[in-house]
Amino acid sequence: MAALGFSSTTDEVLAGADLSGRLAMITGASSGLGMETARALASRGATVVLLARDRTKLDKAVAALEQQDLPGQLDSALLDLADLDKVRNAAATLLDLYPRVDLLINNAGVMACPLQRTAQGFEMQFGTNHVGHFLFTCLMAPALQASAAAGGEPRVVNLSSAGHRFGAFHFDDPNYQQRDYEKWQAYGESKTANVLFSVALDERLAPHGVRVFAVHPGMIMTELGRHLDEADIEAIRSRAASASGGQADSPRSLFKTIPQGAATSVYAATAPALAGDGGRYLEDCHIAEVASQDGAGGVESYATDPALAQRLWRLSEQLVGQTFSFD
Repeated sequence: MAALGFSSTTDEVLAGADLSGRLAMITGASSGLGMETARALASRGATVVLLARDRTKLDKAVAALEQQDLPGQLDSALLDLADLDKVRNAAATLLDLYPRVDLLINNAGVMACPLQRTAQGFEMQFGTNHVGHFLFTCLMAPALQASAAAGGEPRVVNLSSAGHRFGAFHFDDPNYQQRDYEKWQAYGESKTANVLFSVALDERLAPHGVRVFAVHPGMIMTELGRHLDEADIEAIRSRAASASGGQADSPRSLFKTIPQGAATSVYAATAPALAGDGGRYLEDCHIAEVASQDGAGGVESYATDPALAQRLWRLSEQLVGQTFSFD
């Protein structure tokens, strides 16, 4: 098989894999990357629990996947990451139903939306992309630890983005209460938070056999871009070209298909090559290098800084009003 890279698809990543007996949960699974990730894992025998906030869309997605006669079982449940009360209720129910979880793929997200706030008043992108996932993942940790105790190799995959390069996390005003709101800056900060969370969570769960990764899926046209107009899409292309050293025809400035975009998530969740590793940022089905000034991809050092990761962890616990210990 050819080496995995930019153009690899989920099926290529999983070629020959047997995921029977493993249970995966995927947030934001009613369409796009989440739905494709569910399809790919179920196609290799995994039981997949699709999570989303809209029951109608969720049922439609499950019905479409069931028509493909996949060998893995498909289940679904509601999860609204923009309301911490609903996150807690969902996690409690899911822990009862699924006391062992092998793969948790935090795929849901909001991108470049107008200024909005979650039920608890967080800026919508930060609140959904990070805070909701932070609470949900910490609450589901006992199920991941149960997988490790039973001899599994549980992993958490947090979908970040090359958009993390738009800016470091702003600790003094994460919810845009003092600053003028800029949607791309807010998106970038939330994606930086996804990487920092991965670093801090891996440090806490690795001793218990659970590893954590952040991934950049690439540029893909999905429902994530529902707030974008033509000017926004052109701006994305321009930013991507800039991140490729000004090379407009570089693969990094091109859009991926949905199966290509979900490939790195599936790789992070299942690749044997990552066994014993964690706290890493992946792109194009490999561990990314630290970003260089020539702009050719990679991860910014501020997104993987251990001290900043711990600082965000403490802030996140304050925001959700709960501390977590995984001993």
